[in-house]
Amino acid sequence: MRAPAVWGIVGVLALLAQAIYKLTPYALELVEIALDPLQVACLAVWLAINAYSEGWRGFHRMFAPRVVARARCLDADPRPLFVALAPLFVMGMLHATRKRLIVSWTLALGIVAIVVVVRQLAQPWRGIVDAGVVVGLAIGVVSILYHAVRALRGHPMPVAPDLPKPDRPGP
Repeated sequence: MRAPAVWGIVGVLALLAQAIYKLTPYALELVEIALDPLQVACLAVWLAINAYSEGWRGFHRMFAPRVVARARCLDADPRPLFVALAPLFVMGMLHATRKRLIVSWTLALGIVAIVVVVRQLAQPWRGIVDAGVVVGLAIGVVSILYHAVRALRGHPMPVAPDLPKPDRPGP
């Protein structure tokens, strides 16, 4: 992988790492709080749900391999605008199929809305939600690194990069 692909992947990893860094203190506050049995049960179930749905299904099986697949495409055709905006490019937020653009932007806006709501929660509920999110994001970071190493070893990505079809030449 050359600089454009690395910039895209590192940019995404930095975004995820920043979220982990900001949310971890709220999750760690749970250690200092005496949780009742319901809260402990909610924490355990939420951690499992996020590890599976966000971490495994969302990041490992779909987002991470697509990020790496799109980074490979950027490497193959490093257009200046796409290189400058490589993290957005590899996340499928520009120069993608219509469906990918809709899914990527809707997901991003949905995450922003959820963040706004979760910030209003009092502890321990905010810590419980944030702990699950941190687990999912951490799996995401590891998954991106895993798929990047596999790509460097020549393995194909299990998902399509969702690039738009090239323009057809005129008649």
